[in-house]
Amino acid sequence: MVKALAASFWTTAAVVVAVSAVAIAIVVNAFDLRVSGGTALYFIIWWTLLFAILPFGVRSQAEAGEVVHGSEPGAPAAPGLREKALWTTFVSAVVLVIVAGILPLSGL
Repeated sequence: MVKALAASFWTTAAVVVAVSAVAIAIVVNAFDLRVSGGTALYFIIWWTLLFAILPFGVRSQAEAGEVVHGSEPGAPAAPGLREKALWTTFVSAVVLVIVAGILPLSGL
């Protein structure tokens, strides 16, 4: 499913925006956060998790046996950034709801 959604930039962007908006709306309505507070918290969680998710499934050009002349052999052969953006968004939405539910962030 994620590979199909990551097929085009516009589909990926639309899913990221839609899932993010739903997650922020949930924490705003359920946990009494302001929209600005929910968005800020989501932004921090999303970027933190992006850097945690980036290394998963990466094969270097040297491992793939296709080193492009002039590039670093350790550079990713196919980084799959759209898929990682989707996975980051899905995981961040869940983490946002959990964090807002556990921590007393009312009025943020």
